[in-house]
Amino acid sequence: MTPSPDSIRPATGRLGILTPGLGAVATTFIAGVESIRRGLSKPIGSLTQMSTIRLGQRTQKRSPLIRDFVPLAGLDDIVFGAWDPIPDDAYASAKNAGVLEDAHLEPLKEFLQSIKPMPAVFDQHYVTRIHGTHVKTGKNKRDLAEQLRQDIRNFKAQHKCDRLVAVWCGSTEIFIEPSAVHATIESFEKGMADNHPDIAPSMLYAWACIMEGVPYNNGAPNLAVDTPALQALALREGVPISGKDFKTGQTWMKTVIAPALKARMLGLAGWYSTNILGNRDGEVLDDPASFKTKEASKLSVLHTILQPEMYPDLYEGFSHVVRINYYPPRGDNKEGWDNIDIVGWMGYPMQIKVNFLCRDSILAAPIVLDLALFSDLAHRAGMKGIQEWLSFYYKSPMAGAGLHPEHDLFIQQTKLKNTLRHLMGEEQITHLGLEYYP
Repeated sequence: MTPSPDSIRPATGRLGILTPGLGAVATTFIAGVESIRRGLSKPIGSLTQMSTIRLGQRTQKRSPLIRDFVPLAGLDDIVFGAWDPIPDDAYASAKNAGVLEDAHLEPLKEFLQSIKPMPAVFDQHYVTRIHGTHVKTGKNKRDLAEQLRQDIRNFKAQHKCDRLVAVWCGSTEIFIEPSAVHATIESFEKGMADNHPDIAPSMLYAWACIMEGVPYNNGAPNLAVDTPALQALALREGVPISGKDFKTGQTWMKTVIAPALKARMLGLAGWYSTNILGNRDGEVLDDPASFKTKEASKLSVLHTILQPEMYPDLYEGFSHVVRINYYPPRGDNKEGWDNIDIVGWMGYPMQIKVNFLCRDSILAAPIVLDLALFSDLAHRAGMKGIQEWLSFYYKSPMAGAGLHPEHDLFIQQTKLKNTLRHLMGEEQITHLGLEYYP
């Protein structure tokens, strides 16, 4: 059955956006939305606010803004909540992060000070470089997860929210391999009761949100909703989930450049990437166990796009190296250097060099907004489980069982917009140009 706007529940009332983590990304997101609501800035970087979507044939010239085409929650209806192992309110945290200048932060001071984090579920074993003092205690991990569920219920009642969504904005946890405890809902819930070491705090947030009917979006490379247990739970509870790891800087560039090489059938001998980053994320990633989690996310991109098993003459055995270096003077202003050794006609070598001086949280903040609004839309439309159409926003996008994730940014964009067309009962855009055939 073709969906129609009538089958989507309206976006009436207040939408609460909960962020596990109230650091640089979350505070930049919150401050930005409030600045936009006051008319002090524009929502640059947000598809939900600034992008158009073509409908029908080009000759019809139908290209409304996405926010005018699909029933999204309005920015004025958003309420913010967060958990964090550090007790600073959103203003103090934003000041400490150093992303936003005082000229942009001070007008929002009173509003940001009103946003105080709830005590976090946090264990330094999983994030070794952060010393949390604002943390929950409980008899086991199941008890901690139930406390998160109660936080969610309390927040919804206190702020009179009609709906909630969650976007993980916390730090990268240590690398965890999927194991038997992640295989089924039953094994996972028993593992929580038994304090299983392979159940990290981010998984407890995911479980609590899904159990409370809150769409969950994983902005870090942590193993969380990309486990069979939590995917099955999301399907059982009718909750959309997406992840993982916001695609902001260097990997975003890879998903642009690699498709271009493949489209022209140019070879790749090697791709060397290094980063310098000085914020809390950089400090966390200075720990080898946390870096391994991030490295796995970053390394997965090129192989999936280039398909060396299909094009061995072009891509078999290419070298791919990723480095991240913690450099405190740089703060949130991340710098990524890429040296790309490509191969052209008759085997002649060429090089591409990229030096991307970007602002990590400035690029991530609009992603948080879009994921929150789109996952709320998905929930109201009756969608559940993995939302592959949101792969556009992730380094390691989730995919259904037996399917490879799609990393090509332009295919991801097409999938996202075609999903919106489908939800609203519009035809898919194929770019065949058949309207010109006799």
